[in-house]
Amino acid sequence: MTITITKDFACGNIHVLSAEHASDIRVEIEMDGKADFFQWFYFKLEAPAGPRTICFMNAAKASYPGGWEDYQACYSIDGETWLRAPTRYVDGVLTIDHSIPATACFYAYFPPYTAGDNEAFLDRIAAKPGVTRMPLGKSVDGRPIDLLRFGEDSEAKRKIWLIGRQHPGESMGSFFVEGFCKGLLDTDNPMATGLMDTAVVYVVPMMNPDGVDRGHLRTNAAGMDLNRSWAEPSLEMSPEVKVVRDMMDKTGCDLFLDAHGDEAIANNFIAGSEGIPSWQPRLAGLLSTFKNQLIEATPDFQDKEGYPIAPSGKANLRIANNAIGERFHCLSMTLEMPFKDAKTNPMPHEGWSPRRCKELAGHTITVMNRISSRLR
Repeated sequence: MTITITKDFACGNIHVLSAEHASDIRVEIEMDGKADFFQWFYFKLEAPAGPRTICFMNAAKASYPGGWEDYQACYSIDGETWLRAPTRYVDGVLTIDHSIPATACFYAYFPPYTAGDNEAFLDRIAAKPGVTRMPLGKSVDGRPIDLLRFGEDSEAKRKIWLIGRQHPGESMGSFFVEGFCKGLLDTDNPMATGLMDTAVVYVVPMMNPDGVDRGHLRTNAAGMDLNRSWAEPSLEMSPEVKVVRDMMDKTGCDLFLDAHGDEAIANNFIAGSEGIPSWQPRLAGLLSTFKNQLIEATPDFQDKEGYPIAPSGKANLRIANNAIGERFHCLSMTLEMPFKDAKTNPMPHEGWSPRRCKELAGHTITVMNRISSRLR
């Protein structure tokens, strides 16, 4: 049987060096179109059933080579159910050693969530009572940037904002957002109904549809890292950020959460905006409470590992959570989820997964409800 490797579908990324024998398949991950970032891969391999060895020859030059340590690649036979394949990183080469009874198999850095998946989700969720779909503008490639509003706005209600997929290769953000939106509509969950009584929730499920469909790791079609574009977004280079920030100026913001994935840290954690110039004890108390409540709610979250805290007044205001925290003097956070398994609650066969992203989102709703009254 001829070995065939394809990437000609949404989110696809791989370059084949050689694939004459299933025991010695050599590939490279391609860079973002106009930037030097790369780590995301997604492709379909058709080969004889049984063992296959796939070597990523440029893994050591990836954007975050530390992310390969203890990493296990994702695979799916049907494109729906994703599990982890035996993977090792030795001498700068990432190798998948895998044996399956099927001839066709998909491999990915994390289970993919395409712009098409997002459009289908938007169509479904916008048809639900209490949900309004609002077009904000277009991406660089002309794709729609859509906002979902849950509930009706009023002066008394807290304004909560959630965004996902600024970095296209961090597909866990989309699974989190989907779980969050579905959870908000669960009328049998008193935490969700309680939050909807006190807050109006604005959600941008996919900030970077161009980068997602192109198989990028971090950038949009113009080569911009959207999460470094919040200080001075432009309609030419970062329209996705510009239209979202403009809408936030109209609505206001009392809580902001930006859903991401971190390549190296094998745990869920939150990065706050402690280093912004207007940081104050009230915000410190809200951030501490939010994290402690989430630790109590689920064993999947922890606060022992995370990013270094910027010195006072030295936060990078190009990053979304810092920019929004400073702009609105609100609780503003980045949620980081792992590409690997979560060390605090390991599940080796599944690793960190779409299912677990959605469950974490449900717990996040609980915490938001508990602190909603304190957001102003």
